[in-house]
Amino acid sequence: MNLNKMKREIAAAGKHSPAELVIKNAKIIDVFNQETIEADVAIESGVIVGIGQYEGKTEIDANGRYMAPGFIDGHVHIESAMVIPSEFAKVVLPHGVTTIIADPHEIANVSGLEGIHYMLDSSDDLPLQVYFMLPSCVPATPFENAGASLLAEDLAPLFSHPRVLGLGEVMDYPSVFEGADPMLEKLLIAENACKKIDGHAAGVDSVGINVYMTAGIRTDHECVTAKEVKERLQRGMYVMLREGSAARDLSNLLEAVTEKNARRCLFVTDDKHLDDIIAEGSIDHNIRLAISKGFDPILAIQMGTLNTAECFGLKNKGAIAPGFDADFILLNNLEKLEIDQVFVSGVLIAEKGKYLLEDMPDGQVLPPEKLLESVKFHRPSVDNLTIWLGDQTRANVIEVIPNSIVTNHIIETVSANNGKFVPSAEDDLLKMLVLERHKMTGNIGLGIVKGFRLASGAIASTVAHDSHNLVAVGTNDDDLLTAIDVISEMGGGLAVVQDGDILASLPLKISGLMANMDYKDVNAKLESLNHALTKIGFAGNFNPFLTLSFLALPVIPEIKVTDLGLFDVKLFKHIDVGVK
Repeated sequence: MNLNKMKREIAAAGKHSPAELVIKNAKIIDVFNQETIEADVAIESGVIVGIGQYEGKTEIDANGRYMAPGFIDGHVHIESAMVIPSEFAKVVLPHGVTTIIADPHEIANVSGLEGIHYMLDSSDDLPLQVYFMLPSCVPATPFENAGASLLAEDLAPLFSHPRVLGLGEVMDYPSVFEGADPMLEKLLIAENACKKIDGHAAGVDSVGINVYMTAGIRTDHECVTAKEVKERLQRGMYVMLREGSAARDLSNLLEAVTEKNARRCLFVTDDKHLDDIIAEGSIDHNIRLAISKGFDPILAIQMGTLNTAECFGLKNKGAIAPGFDADFILLNNLEKLEIDQVFVSGVLIAEKGKYLLEDMPDGQVLPPEKLLESVKFHRPSVDNLTIWLGDQTRANVIEVIPNSIVTNHIIETVSANNGKFVPSAEDDLLKMLVLERHKMTGNIGLGIVKGFRLASGAIASTVAHDSHNLVAVGTNDDDLLTAIDVISEMGGGLAVVQDGDILASLPLKISGLMANMDYKDVNAKLESLNHALTKIGFAGNFNPFLTLSFLALPVIPEIKVTDLGLFDVKLFKHIDVGVK
């Protein structure tokens, strides 16, 4: 803000001069009083300066449409959409999302500080306002190999960046609980810089929430039950209600939300694939789902705007009110949340689902060479993929829970030949592997997964939370090896193979996580992958690639696989596949 800008805004607010833009005949959604009002909205220099009766140099007749604040995603990993920030903006803006709080945790685990700087630089000067929370856990745990390691002193200089709001999801609960110095040092630098701290309290009980709050951690997005929501609200947390591609928790979580406690609840997507955003939406989808569950539309909109802004201290975001940024949406229908037009700083950005600035320069920043050479490993042999059971016929098995990143730990009788596990599509017991792809250690973790529902072939990916090693699941070793070869040749990405043939693939050259191409091209390749999945007999009602990516995440219960082997999250240690 400078003196001349302030004078112009005050003059327009006081009606001493016409405002640059006035929206007339709108039903304004007042998120403060939970009602609608009919008045003009005056905008000057991209800021709302008045509500009442105004004249403007330019006037837009809303014709009775509803005027809502731009939606805010309180926690999202851009990398999970597999496109660069400028392409991500083109996808979410037509859905009314004008601000996001991003966590570059994924790229940081692969490419360290260079990855974080790339995300900051490539998201600058976009129509989408992108704020960041710095990754707190790189690597996520000591039970796997990531591509980088970040200490408190590495992160400290970045807290001065104007778009860095705080420290991202703290998922290493044992380190917080035990008071480990490296973790506490990160918490302290955020606290001393007066920054926010996000939590990640998957499976953490009420005592653990006490510990998190005492340590200054104020949010959680890992609730899967209404009981967990209430426990966190009781202890003063903001609860992020998540609906992503793999974790579809919102319907269950809304059971805990009432008019009395909704002000401490906000919407997030966390991890959502590009095709899912295009098909169903982002935060707008969360709001629609809440409305379909009986929530008042204005309350649901408040949870997707003002609540998020206040949680993160964004004092100029989240409302249609003087002094707030002119990021707003014109809706044709409130109950259906039918988005007609989207404005950022008073400028029309999207209309009827179409991004309007396709031909505008997007300020794209070329990724450093290091980010383009992140996939490095020795080709494994069939022997490297062998799960030895010996005389044992029972095994510890990962059971997939559809549309959840939580898994069940079950013990099953499995098929074996000469002491070697034999995958069975008929019994839905498949082989899973995690291959270290950062430092050429040769590590390969192996496990057995149930519920993946492939009839043939194999799939592989370098998107594997959080260390993003190469992860694959398949019905036979030959197809698993072919899928690994495809990933190596692409330098990262997704692949579907069957009988040695490559049915579909998507190169993700940037840190093995993002494609440096137009979002429409990425979406077309995702459609090809989905078609290929039907060819290999995938019969599940979930996103198999996203589900696979979370089977390597050792901070989410109950059992996962890292490059060091099968991991029991409850015991927080590696275990054998075979059961004696």
